[in-house]
Amino acid sequence: MLTNNILVMTNYSAKFAVDYIEGGYFDVLTRARDLVHCGHKLLTHPLSGSVKPNETPYKSILLSAKKQSLDFDSLKIIENSITLYSSFEKRNIPDSYLENLQEVDLTLINSAITSHMKK
Repeated sequence: MLTNNILVMTNYSAKFAVDYIEGGYFDVLTRARDLVHCGHKLLTHPLSGSVKPNETPYKSILLSAKKQSLDFDSLKIIENSITLYSSFEKRNIPDSYLENLQEVDLTLINSAITSHMKK
């Protein structure tokens, strides 16, 4: 799991390998791209949820634990996600919103984990 959300790290670091990124949304995307290039597969979409990438600084992404051969679908998704992220106009997000945005990201990854565990 990749995240830059301290709530996600706190809630899941005892259950999963969590790579905590000290940075923004873009930093999480580029780290995910690097891991995809190393043979990890995306298990959640990097742009999942109804919050646009320029409306939150937080992102959590699930990837496969095992390295395999390069997954071209994951590569296409992460590269397109980075391109789309870069096309959004950057916004100044008030500090008063940050805690709520962490909760939104936590809720999204909770749902993804629950869904993935059912498979």
